[in-house]
Amino acid sequence: MSIGESLADARRQAGLTVTQVSQQTRIRESIIRDIEQGDFAACGGDFYARGHIRSIAGVVGTDPVPLISEYDAEHGPPGAMRAADVFEPSTPIKIRERRSPSLGMIVGLVLLAIIGYAAYRLVSSHDHKPGQAAGAGVAATTSSQPSVRPSQSASSSPTQSATPTDVVIKINATEECWVLITKSSDGSQIFMGVVPAGQSMTWTEKQAVSLRLGNPGGITLTMDGQQQAIKTVLPVTLSYSPQGGATPSASAGSSSGAQSG
Repeated sequence: MSIGESLADARRQAGLTVTQVSQQTRIRESIIRDIEQGDFAACGGDFYARGHIRSIAGVVGTDPVPLISEYDAEHGPPGAMRAADVFEPSTPIKIRERRSPSLGMIVGLVLLAIIGYAAYRLVSSHDHKPGQAAGAGVAATTSSQPSVRPSQSASSSPTQSATPTDVVIKINATEECWVLITKSSDGSQIFMGVVPAGQSMTWTEKQAVSLRLGNPGGITLTMDGQQQAIKTVLPVTLSYSPQGGATPSASAGSSSGAQSG
């Protein structure tokens, strides 16, 4: 029984239509029908064909491993991938240009500075009333009875902000996976390349990052030592930051780069 026949038979046994499988996998119905007939030309290449087989098998409830092995036996094992093969066409990252401060903002800052200075002079005039230093005897009497000024607070120590911890991202590849890591703050690139099958790589970042995976079904992803559940085998983009787990944001910091695991 061929790959397409196995998937079609499993779909019918699961009581699913091609439309239902398409809705759950987000693969076009025409491509699913072609795959069930043994035609993988519309998949766009071996990389996507393997991903479609794995996705359809997961929905219809059959094991994708023997089907992938059969596909590799017919079409050859997976070879080196190029970034253009994985993400073509891809949407370029747009970096917003910094705008100079507007006139209204400058006027507002000036007004705030004037109001603050006026408030400071008002408080200072109340704190230094005439006649408090009329003579040495009066000054000595006044100094023996210190008063608390309204502008002073009982607890004057500043509150220190919590120092964000690093976010550690590790990828263990059972299959070859293309990876792109960028800074969430400005979209600048941290790493782009392929993690070979059987190897692992680790990144330690001090800020929020965007992680693009070309073959999420072929890797194990951990963040701060905790394995992350990836519920898709198609190319996916994830976001991580030091202070919030799955999708937080953090202040910009320096990255340590990739380390071979």
